[in-house]
Amino acid sequence: MPLPKFAYLAPKSLSETCALLAQHGPNARLLAGGTDLLLKLSRAGQSPRFLVGLRNVPGLDYVRFDATTGLSIGALGLLSTVCEHDDVRRRYPALAEAAQATATVQIRNMGTVAGNLCNASPSADTATPLLVYGAEVVLHGPAGDRKLPLDQFFLGPGQTALGPGELLREVRVPVPAARTGSDYQRISERSQVDIAAVCASGLVTLDAEGRCIHARLALGAVAPTPRRVDDAERALVGAVIDEAAIARAAALAKAASRPISDARAGAAWRKQMVEVLAARAIRAALRSSGGRP
Repeated sequence: MPLPKFAYLAPKSLSETCALLAQHGPNARLLAGGTDLLLKLSRAGQSPRFLVGLRNVPGLDYVRFDATTGLSIGALGLLSTVCEHDDVRRRYPALAEAAQATATVQIRNMGTVAGNLCNASPSADTATPLLVYGAEVVLHGPAGDRKLPLDQFFLGPGQTALGPGELLREVRVPVPAARTGSDYQRISERSQVDIAAVCASGLVTLDAEGRCIHARLALGAVAPTPRRVDDAERALVGAVIDEAAIARAAALAKAASRPISDARAGAAWRKQMVEVLAARAIRAALRSSGGRP
């Protein structure tokens, strides 16, 4: 199917970009890597009159780590850069695993983390690890920057908290505490490079005695938005995590999920896989923190 006709706009600054987005409103779409957007344009119902490209805006294509402030990913920071970055692999392994699991190497060399989030797919691979790491997004608009916790950014399938004329300028991820481990799990019935039918990320932090003092568990593709499971997290905190504790948390995750049936998987299968993947993610996070189930 041919692409619809559109005008391509190539601003050279953030202020010019925001002005164009505000000027054209719903008739404009922002183009970063384009791996999601161009696919949507080839289908019926997606026909913006303007594409606003970010490639000529300087200073957005970075992935960098600072021992004090943490990880920063610019609007044009590539998935391939994230999964190959030494500090990401060492300190944020769940995010590195999620970026590595996203589609194919060709897509990862074009697609951006910011685009993956702004697409607001319930199954976005990078969303659940960033949720468990406590990430925030920096949104830039006509009035300047504003910060928002990532768990407030997703409003629904394809819907975000971006306002008129705003773009996601940066993703910020704090430095994980000592004795913290994390993991990402995904599954699809069709293929390894298919969109995840279910995905889960887990994070645990232990004290010197091996007791859990901080826990996070997030699920994707089983609710309208990627989401954390508060009940499962509370069940882990304060305990020496054993197999019984992992099973309780995984069962709570299953109960909290609200999957649908679609072309990728049925709701009942998805709900069962939530319990399996949640347990795997917690167990692997515990191992990487230095603890043992």
